[in-house]
Amino acid sequence: MDAEDVTQLSEVLDRLEKSVEGNDIAVDDLLRGMGQHSFASIMLAFALISTSPASAIPGITAMVAVVEFVLVVQLLARRRTPWLPRFITSRRISTEKLCRGIQWLRKPVHWVERLLRPRWTFLIHPPWIYAPLLLVLSLTLFMPVMEVIPTSGSIASAVIALFAAGLLTRDGLVVALSMLLLAAVPFTVWQFGFSA
Repeated sequence: MDAEDVTQLSEVLDRLEKSVEGNDIAVDDLLRGMGQHSFASIMLAFALISTSPASAIPGITAMVAVVEFVLVVQLLARRRTPWLPRFITSRRISTEKLCRGIQWLRKPVHWVERLLRPRWTFLIHPPWIYAPLLLVLSLTLFMPVMEVIPTSGSIASAVIALFAAGLLTRDGLVVALSMLLLAAVPFTVWQFGFSA
């Protein structure tokens, strides 16, 4: 994977927060504020939004699933710069809910990023990186359905955020851990959600 222009999780939140203005903001404006060249930071930002209280915004889990799906397909195709469809980039998000979500994320993100460091870096390069990418791709197909099960979409997004955090910080150990969780989430949601 290509080097990212952001290497800290808190920096992703900083860029998101600096982009916010007015009563609502278009996804396209968020992307411009973050710098549009980083697949991992964009994946992380959207997964964190869906993990936070901002996930209460109707349809946010489905939108995040589409974003992550499109980004992963491009990574698998070895595209060098991210692209998102117009129906996603034109969508507007409440800045109040977004800022509340960002503030809620500050403490856990600060705690987690102290544990991250470059290691097992071979896992973030082909062919090893394809396995977690395919698992993320599979999980995004389940996420729109998860909207009917409370918190399940946030859990799925949190696991994707973990993978993106490992990719962003070049922490292959975290990428490996995320693979286990990515494989377990659909099964767990099915067992405790739909089968209950």
